[in-house]
Amino acid sequence: MNHSTEVRTIMMDKEISTIAVMTSGGDSPGMNAALRAVVRGANRYNLTIWGIYRGYQGLIEDKFVELDSEKVSNIVQRGGTILKSARSQDFRTEGGRAQAALNLKNKGIDAMVVIGGDGTFTGANLLSKEYGIRVIGIPATIDNDIIGTDETIGYDTALNTAIEAIDKIRDTADAHERMFLVEVMGRDAGFIALETGIAVGAELSLLPEELTSISDIKTQLKNMLKEQKRSSLIVVAEGDETGGALKLAEKIKDEFTKYDLRVCILGHVQRGGSPSARDRVLASRLGASAIKVLMEGHNEVMVGVVNNSLKITPLRVAVAKKKGLDFGLIELAKMLR
Repeated sequence: MNHSTEVRTIMMDKEISTIAVMTSGGDSPGMNAALRAVVRGANRYNLTIWGIYRGYQGLIEDKFVELDSEKVSNIVQRGGTILKSARSQDFRTEGGRAQAALNLKNKGIDAMVVIGGDGTFTGANLLSKEYGIRVIGIPATIDNDIIGTDETIGYDTALNTAIEAIDKIRDTADAHERMFLVEVMGRDAGFIALETGIAVGAELSLLPEELTSISDIKTQLKNMLKEQKRSSLIVVAEGDETGGALKLAEKIKDEFTKYDLRVCILGHVQRGGSPSARDRVLASRLGASAIKVLMEGHNEVMVGVVNNSLKITPLRVAVAKKKGLDFGLIELAKMLR
C-alpha cells in the first residue's frame, strides 16, 4: 500500500468531527449566504469548522481560520466572499495536492465542503480520490452551466443585474435611434444571454449553443430595419462564436450606417452586488443540505435543487456534462423578436 492510499483509507474510516469549507473559482453573489448556512449547519452537529482563505491556493499555503456562528453573522446580504477566492496553478500538480492534503491532515480535518463551479468540483474530486478527503460540492457560478440543479448560486442575481443595466441602455438607444450590442457573461454557456434577451425584449440574442453566421445576423437585422424600428438591441453571450460584441460590431458596421452602432460590455458588474432573495434562499438551502448529506455518509457528490426538491449528483457527473439550454425558451426568444 502506497502512502496516499494509506492516508485515504485512514481518513475515509474516521468519524467526522472537523470539517473545512472554502469558496473557489469565480465569485458569485450568494457565496456568503451558503458559507453562513454551512457553518450554522455544522454547529448543529457540534462539528469544528475551518474556513480556507483563497480557495485551493490558500489550502496549499495553510491559510486557515476557525469559523463559528458569530464570524458568519451579517454576511447573508453581502456579495463576493469573505473567504476570498483564487485560481491555483499549484493545485494542478501532484506536489500541490499532496501539500494540500497534508495541511488538512495536520488540522485534523475529515471532510470538506467546496463552494464553486466545475473547476472547483474537479479539484475536490481529485483530492478525495487521491487522499481520501470526503467532499461535498455546492454549485455557485453565475454561468448556471452545472447539471444537477435548476439554478446555481449567483445566477438569479447576475440575470437581474444584466436586465437592470440593459433596461437603461434601451432607454438611451431609443432616444438616439441607436443599435446597441450588449455583451453579457456566461463563458461558453448562453443562459444569461437567453433569459436576459427575453426579459428585455431584445431583437436578437446570440448564444454559444446556437451557431449563427455573420450573414444570417445581417439578414435578420435588415429585416428589422424594414419594420422601421427606431432602435435595436442585440444581446451577445461572451462565448458566442462571433467573437463577442466588439468583434461583431466590426463585422457588421459598414452595412448598418443608418444606426449609430454602439457596444456595451457589462463585464464583472454581473458578479457583484447584494444577492437577490432567490439566491439567498437557494444558497442557504444548499449550504444546510451539504452538511446534512455529509453526515448521512455521502461523499464526492454535489447538492442541488431540481423541481424544488433536493438532488444529489456525483461530482464526476457534474464536471463531465454541461447543462443544456431550454429549447422552449430558445423558440420563445425567436418568436418574440
